[in-house]
Amino acid sequence: MPDMLRNAPALCRSVTRRQLLATALPPLMLLPFAATLFCNASLADVRDPEVPAVHAISMHGEPALPSGFSHFSYANPAAPKGGTLTLGVQGTFDSLNSFIVQGGFTSARGMKERQFGENITESLMMRNNGEAFTLYGHLAEFVRMPDSREWIEFTLNPKARFSDGTPFTVEDVIFSLQIMRDKGRPPFRNWYAQITNFEVMGERTVRISFKDGTNRELPLLIALAPMFSKAATDAENFDKSTLKPPLGTGPYVFAEIVPGRRVVYRRNPDYWAKDLPQKRGFDNFDEIRVEYFRDETSLEESFRKGLIDVLPFSNPTRWVNGFDFPAAKDGKVIRTEIIKGTPANMQGMAFNTRRPVFADRKMRQALSMLFDFEWVNRNLYSDLYKRTAGYWDNSELSSIGRPADARERELLAPFPDVVLPEVLEGTWKPAATDGSGRDRAVLKAALDLMQEAGYSLKDRVLVDAAGQPVTLEIMTKNEDEEKLALAYSRGLDLIGIKAGVRTVDPSQFEERRIKFDFDMVFYTWAASLSPGGEQVGRWSQKAADTPGSLNITGAKEPAIDALIDAMVAARSREDFVSAVRALDRVLVSGAYAVPLFHPPAEWLGQWTRIAAPATFPIYGYEFPTWWSVKPGN
Repeated sequence: MPDMLRNAPALCRSVTRRQLLATALPPLMLLPFAATLFCNASLADVRDPEVPAVHAISMHGEPALPSGFSHFSYANPAAPKGGTLTLGVQGTFDSLNSFIVQGGFTSARGMKERQFGENITESLMMRNNGEAFTLYGHLAEFVRMPDSREWIEFTLNPKARFSDGTPFTVEDVIFSLQIMRDKGRPPFRNWYAQITNFEVMGERTVRISFKDGTNRELPLLIALAPMFSKAATDAENFDKSTLKPPLGTGPYVFAEIVPGRRVVYRRNPDYWAKDLPQKRGFDNFDEIRVEYFRDETSLEESFRKGLIDVLPFSNPTRWVNGFDFPAAKDGKVIRTEIIKGTPANMQGMAFNTRRPVFADRKMRQALSMLFDFEWVNRNLYSDLYKRTAGYWDNSELSSIGRPADARERELLAPFPDVVLPEVLEGTWKPAATDGSGRDRAVLKAALDLMQEAGYSLKDRVLVDAAGQPVTLEIMTKNEDEEKLALAYSRGLDLIGIKAGVRTVDPSQFEERRIKFDFDMVFYTWAASLSPGGEQVGRWSQKAADTPGSLNITGAKEPAIDALIDAMVAARSREDFVSAVRALDRVLVSGAYAVPLFHPPAEWLGQWTRIAAPATFPIYGYEFPTWWSVKPGN
C-alpha cells in the first residue's frame, strides 16, 4: 500500500476519477478508493498536510470574512433584479480583447474591470473591494498556498460553467495562463512567465509552482488572471485584435456590438454563480449598455437628456456648473460624492526620458516647477483640486511629509545618490507659486537648475550645450488635457522654451503611446493599498524597452527594480510599508512627471431611477452592485 500511495500523484495526473472507478484492479488493494480520494484534492493533503484548503487569501494578514460569509459589505443582497443600466464613455473601441498589445487599450469597456463589471471574463478568485487585496474563492472553490508562496493550488468549483453551458476545467486554467504568458501584453506576460510548472492534482485541482517565493504577490496575481475557454479560443491569433465575442464564465453575454459606438451586455439567467455568497447583490441589471462618445461635451449632454444613467465627473468646473438643467432642479438627478479609502491616483504629465531633453534629472525637476498649480486650480478648476505630490498620497504608504524610517534607509543605502536629501527627510513639496502665473522666484529657481544641467538662456531662448533651442511637444487626447497643456506651455514660454500642444484621436494616441513616440503625455498611475507586481510593468528597466509596456517614462533606475523586489517579497506589513515609501521617494526624486492634482472625492451624477448600496467599497464606486429602482421599466 505505501508504494501505491507514493505512485498516486502520477496516477491522478494520468487518469480521471471515472476511469479509476471503472478499473478492474483487485478490490482488496483499495486502489480505486485511494486514488479517487487523492484525485479529489485529498492527495495534496497527504503530500502537504500542513497547508490547509481555505476559502480566501490575503496579501498581508488574514481575510476579514470567514468561511460561510453571507455577502460582501458593499453589496445589497436584497437588491431587485431587472431593468437597464446605460453608461457612457468618451472614446472608441475596436477590439474585444483587452489583454494583448494590439487593441488592448481600445477594447470594449465592461468585459473585465472593477468599475463596469467582470461581465464576460472572470478569474479563479474574486476580489473583495471592502478590504485591502484579499481574494475569495470563485471559479476556484478552495485554494491552498504555503507560507513560502512557492506554489498555489486551486480546486475548481464543480458548478463553474462557461456561458454556453460547457464546464470550466483544469485544462482551461492551464491554457489561460499559458496563452497569456506567450501572447498577452505586459505586465501579464511578465507575471505568468514566472510559472515553472503546472501539476494536475485531480479532476478539479491544479497546482501552479514558481521558481521561489520571492514575489509574494505572484500567487494572488495568478488567482486574478483572466480565464478563457481552451476549446473556444483561437490560440494562434490570440494576440491579434478581434471583434469576435469571447466565450466567458461571467454573468452576462454580448447582446449587441457596434464597433466604436456601443456594446450591450444581457444578463445570463443560467449564470453558474448567481446564488453564491460573493455574488449576492451583484449583477442586478437585465441589460448593461455602454455608449461611446467622441468628446466630453456630447457625453455630458447625453447625460443631461437622460440617455445616460450615471456619469463620473473629473472636471471640477463641470461638477460645479454642470447641473443647471430641469431634471437636476426637480431632483431627478442627484450628485454623489464618494470618499475613497485608497491613495490618490498620481496624475501627471509624463516625461519620456528616452528623449535627450529629459535625460537629466535636474532638467525634469526644473520643468516640473514651471507648472503653476495655484493659478490653474483657481482659474480653471474653481479651487476644488488638491495638489498631488507623490504616488501614494493620502495613505500610510506615502513618503510625503514623513522622514525615512530605519527600514527605508537600509533599503536605500546601496543607492546613496538616488533620493534627494529633502525627500529623504520628508520636507520636500511640489513648488508653490503666488498664483500670478509668472512667479519670478519660482522661474529663477527653475532656471538655476536648468543651468546646472547644462542649459542656458540666450536672447530669451533656452538653449542646450550645443546652442540649440529647447523645444518639446505635449500630446493630448481631449479638450481638458489640451486646456491644461496650453496653460503649462505659457509657463514654459516665460523661460524660453517653445512647447507645442498636439491633440490626437484615440487610435493615434494609442499607437504613439505603444511606440513611445511622444515627448510628454498625460498619464495616470493608479494607486492602491497593495501595490505590487504591476509596478514592474510601470517602472522596471526591462519594461522601459518593451513596446506597449506601461513604463511610459522610460525610467531605467536600478534602485526602482530593487525596491519593487523588496515590496513584493515583504512578509510583514511593516516591511511592506517601508518598501513602498522608499519606492515613492525614488520616484519623487526622479521627477519622472509633472505632478498635477487630484479631487478630494469621486464625483458622480446619477438619475434617481437607479440606486447604489448605502456602503461603497474602499476602492470607490463599482456599478455591478447598483440596481434599477423600477426594474420592470
